[in-house]
Amino acid sequence: MASSMRRGGIFGALFHKSSGKAPGTPLNTSVLVFISLFIISAALLMFSNLNLVFNAKNIGLSIFSGIRGGINELSSFVSRTVLSVKELADLRREHAELLKQLERYEELQHSSAEIYQENIRLRDQLGFAQTLRYRYIPAQISGRDPNNLFSALVINKGSVAGVADNMSVVAWQNGTQALVGKVIYTGAFESLIMPVFDINSQISARLSVSRLEGIIEGQGNPESPLLMRFVPRRAMNEINFGDIIISSGMGGVYPAGINIGRVSRVTVLEFESTLEIEVMPMLDYSRLEYVFVIEAETNKEGQE
Repeated sequence: MASSMRRGGIFGALFHKSSGKAPGTPLNTSVLVFISLFIISAALLMFSNLNLVFNAKNIGLSIFSGIRGGINELSSFVSRTVLSVKELADLRREHAELLKQLERYEELQHSSAEIYQENIRLRDQLGFAQTLRYRYIPAQISGRDPNNLFSALVINKGSVAGVADNMSVVAWQNGTQALVGKVIYTGAFESLIMPVFDINSQISARLSVSRLEGIIEGQGNPESPLLMRFVPRRAMNEINFGDIIISSGMGGVYPAGINIGRVSRVTVLEFESTLEIEVMPMLDYSRLEYVFVIEAETNKEGQE
């Protein structure tokens, strides 16, 4: 047995034992095939296990790579979303600030336009003031009498500025000087004016061309025409549409020669010896802002 193991090794001993052949007999072909197949199978099994390990490793790497990529994409998306929200909030804040700036610029532009127009009006009023033959007190319409909303006007000058009752008030509008009315109440810093359209107003007047005289009365509404009464009926043919009517100076309240309005209609009253003339005021009282309270006629050198 020992010599058999020395000659053929373990396999040879096994072969000789199983075959019953004496030691020293050549190996059977089937045994060689078996051994070859065993070796090949072992090699294939080894290589197969190795490929399986490599495939598992590759699959694991792929899975982890995919997870890592997904996490990176997710974190990138979240970061971009957070940044987008922050940028949107910043844009909204900037938009709101720009809107506020635009409103301020529009207000400034509007104020600038108002100041420009105000300067034009003031220069216009100043030019008119320099041509007045009277001592005058410039004033601004500041309101209306709440007890007489459609008639009495309030100005921002009173006795402290030299205004007194029964002073005449004139204005300059659209290149025309015209009579506003007269002061009927004087306070320390404000005064009340009765305009020519007041129902209690009566003004001695005349037509500037024919020099016919009459009395101008108001109808209580600035939109209604004034009425000139007591003009002789025989003067019907001497009166034309658009003739200017001025103050006559009779009675000493209103200075002579101040424009009042224009003839808009002439009515012949039945059983009357006089005419009734409708007169449209030269002033648009809804746009009246500045007036001049006149004290007395004077020469240019004595003008204040």
